[in-house]
Amino acid sequence: MSENSTNLDLLAQRLCRITGDGNVRTAEPLSAHTTFEIGGPAALFVTPGDAQEMRDCIALCREVEEPFFVLGAGSNLLVSDDGFKGVIIALSGMDGISVDGCELTCQAGALLKDASEAACTNGLSGLEFACGIPGTVGGACFMNAGAYGGCIADVLKEVTVLNGGSFETLPVGELDLGYRHSRIADDDMVVVSATFALTPGDPSQIRATMDDLTEQRTSKQPLELPSAGSTFKRPEGYFAGKLISDAGLKGFQLGGAAVSSKHAGFVVNMGGATAADVCALIAHVQDEVERQFGVRLEPEVRMLGF
Repeated sequence: MSENSTNLDLLAQRLCRITGDGNVRTAEPLSAHTTFEIGGPAALFVTPGDAQEMRDCIALCREVEEPFFVLGAGSNLLVSDDGFKGVIIALSGMDGISVDGCELTCQAGALLKDASEAACTNGLSGLEFACGIPGTVGGACFMNAGAYGGCIADVLKEVTVLNGGSFETLPVGELDLGYRHSRIADDDMVVVSATFALTPGDPSQIRATMDDLTEQRTSKQPLELPSAGSTFKRPEGYFAGKLISDAGLKGFQLGGAAVSSKHAGFVVNMGGATAADVCALIAHVQDEVERQFGVRLEPEVRMLGF
């Protein structure tokens, strides 16, 4: 047995003491935990049940100098075919949602669609735009997610984060939220929970808005195929999808990865795509758009394990 595997076995045992035996797995395929359905195994995959367990898992990884990555829904992520040679800390066990008056508080692992559903059920308006975003509340705060004219910054009141080894609650004004940007990402914080300040509304009207946005999304986006959502950030003064389409790349395929023929802003997994296929396709799209229009597209998708 190699020294590295021995060290991982010891780390797994210590993580089990934090989270319980059933919450630590070895060689877990990350293709099962990303919306791209792509990615090799994680050396260790741990699911803490609450913020304290999450903090202790992160502290342990830092103590033994083992790389770690905090995983939400895996909806904006491309994982290497070689996987991740470290610890994945998955927040799927931290998904609670509570309502207090007009405020909705969600743990970081709560899905955005569940947050918007809870708001609707309680007659609270403001999160309708998020009903179709396939990510978690933590990830949405990390990148200031948005759609259909709304974004997290519009309704966020405050977040509780793990900053270093300490929990802090920060008001929205201290988060430097911009287009797909936040201080949370800049300062390597981990979202624990978020509170949204919403407004009273008629549940039936809120539902009608959500149904309309869902219909728009279904008709325009390739939801029938695995993807990581919008592949590229919106370049200033342009739309990535239009540039890609105008470059003649709609439907262009390399291996199992293709530019969606339904919406050119999405790279999709046509079946059996590898991370290498996706990376090659992204590079080709960047080069071709830059060659034709002088604009270098920047990926919105996060890369792990490369």
